[in-house]
Amino acid sequence: PGTGKTTLAKVIANTTSAEFTQINATVAGKKDMETVVQKAKELLGMYQKKTILFVDEIHRFNKGQQDYLLPFVEDGTIILVGATTENPYFEVNGALISRSSIFELKPLKKEDIKKLLQRAVYDVEKGMGSYRAEIDEDALDFLADIAGGDARSALNAIELGILTTERSEEDGKIHITLDVASECIQKRVVQYDKTGDNHYDTISAFIKSMRGSDPDAAVFYLAKMLYAGEDIKFIARRIMICASEDVGNADPNALTVAVSAAQAVERIGMPESQIILSQAASYVASAPKSNAACNAIFEAMEAVKTTTTTVPVHLQDKHYGGAEKLGHGVGYLYAHDFPEHYVKQQYLPDALKDVKYYTYGDNRTEQAARAYWAKIKGEEN
Repeated sequence: PGTGKTTLAKVIANTTSAEFTQINATVAGKKDMETVVQKAKELLGMYQKKTILFVDEIHRFNKGQQDYLLPFVEDGTIILVGATTENPYFEVNGALISRSSIFELKPLKKEDIKKLLQRAVYDVEKGMGSYRAEIDEDALDFLADIAGGDARSALNAIELGILTTERSEEDGKIHITLDVASECIQKRVVQYDKTGDNHYDTISAFIKSMRGSDPDAAVFYLAKMLYAGEDIKFIARRIMICASEDVGNADPNALTVAVSAAQAVERIGMPESQIILSQAASYVASAPKSNAACNAIFEAMEAVKTTTTTVPVHLQDKHYGGAEKLGHGVGYLYAHDFPEHYVKQQYLPDALKDVKYYTYGDNRTEQAARAYWAKIKGEEN
């Protein structure tokens, strides 16, 4: 937002001989598009004049509305220019995307925002120079920085400051100080839409930071989500998943911490839950990593889908003497009857008897477990 998408569309309108029509997808419907298409056909037929249709917030059109435009884009009746703050590959029909060129507009740089603000304050023709306002350098830096690359946010703040600040009795001018600027934009505009790209990008960065063992980055993205009002239960669920998927048995306590945090935030709520989530996220990020359990279940699931197997007879649920061992199949060896509670025995089905799904990670905890069982099973060598 605020990077000049609509402005670029107007530049196109002013520098082309084509008819330029603009609609906003938040309020326009199929009837509006039918009117545009009909007029475009007339202009093309009578004057050989093309029509550029600019659709602002094009992601707000549903599939049917987007499909309606497709044949007219295809046959050249209209040239479609769409603007969106969402990822078009997710929000715009693939057929339209394949016929389009995609341009990504980056957030404006701080220096660019400063130039816009100076023009807004001092330029009589293009700004509010006629109000005789002045802005302090620290206020200019503050607004340019806190706008987060969004020119509209910065311009709205400076307009509010000029219109609501009393003139100085000394020189009769409006002085935009740091205090005034702070009042006009009290909270940084965080680019974070709970149903849009920023939501998925931020949670992705959060998870990857924990997986990548960077607690600083994990806490930063946590703060960004909390600041934007993300559901704390959603965040807690992602920490629990990461604790199992990426830490696993390298530190089994990570899952305990994550689950405890999830329970705690439900009972406590904000703002205190930010501390609990920070503890859990930083713990998971700092913990040794292993995806052995994750890989094991994925491989086992694939085997279940592709292999026909039966449970070995000695593991089946069949009664055979001794009430304490009721339900064991014939030939089953009861592990607790043997030294160190282990006896060599086949557990996997015959077709998979030599398959290894779980590979111990190279962390201290899993290697200790591997060494223990290697000793018990006599596999040390």
